[in-house]
Amino acid sequence: MGVVNITPDSFSDGGKFLDPEAAVAHGRRLIEEGADILDIGGESSRPGAQAVAEQEELDRIVPVLKALKDVPVSVDTRRPSVMRAVLAEGASMINDIDALAAPGALAAVADSDCGLCLMHKKGDPATMQQNPRYEDVVVEVKGFLQERIRTCESKGINRDRIAIDPGFGFGKTAEHNLRLLKALPELATLGVPVVAGWSRKSSLGTITGRPVGERLAASLAAALLAAQHGAKILRVHDVRETRDALAVWQALQSA
Repeated sequence: MGVVNITPDSFSDGGKFLDPEAAVAHGRRLIEEGADILDIGGESSRPGAQAVAEQEELDRIVPVLKALKDVPVSVDTRRPSVMRAVLAEGASMINDIDALAAPGALAAVADSDCGLCLMHKKGDPATMQQNPRYEDVVVEVKGFLQERIRTCESKGINRDRIAIDPGFGFGKTAEHNLRLLKALPELATLGVPVVAGWSRKSSLGTITGRPVGERLAASLAAALLAAQHGAKILRVHDVRETRDALAVWQALQSA
């Protein structure tokens, strides 16, 4: 899953693809590099980010989605009205950091056949990294995701449409993230594909001491570890490099 941030303030590439033509060109490049699906978003969810107006989010997303509708596109949004609009424009998937908890979100997607990614986060982006605490992060994240899967099924959404994301970096310390990475096989027992998004995140900076622009090696290591621990979808900025790393691992598996 290749990341296309159509925002001025995303943590690693904010502003680079705010222009629709730049975003479309970047998306095409990621597909050429081996992305199976593009994840486009018009509202940053980085720690400390502030919400944007609904119309502004749509104005950022829709022109890019229209230009890329010939390839699988996931839209990263938590607004039911935006979900309806992008599904009408041909989006293949909704990636919701609120796990369809907003009033009307389940109804917005229930009658479509789109894929869904349900993510765990603790708190809002503006404050979520301010001393997050858990009794047991694995138990709490797994329980939350299990409840959201069941809620979706109760609304007529088939399980085969659903993927889950433990939300690395969303209201979690580096230690919490590492515990969840190690526990991906346990999350996979919920019976739906697991999405892992470690690419360039601050926990990798905590581990390596590297700034955001120098975290490629750490991102590749995290992606490989996530795949080895059962993640089925890797959400990354550096598609070509991640593909190469996975190719070496897969060659070893089949040797």
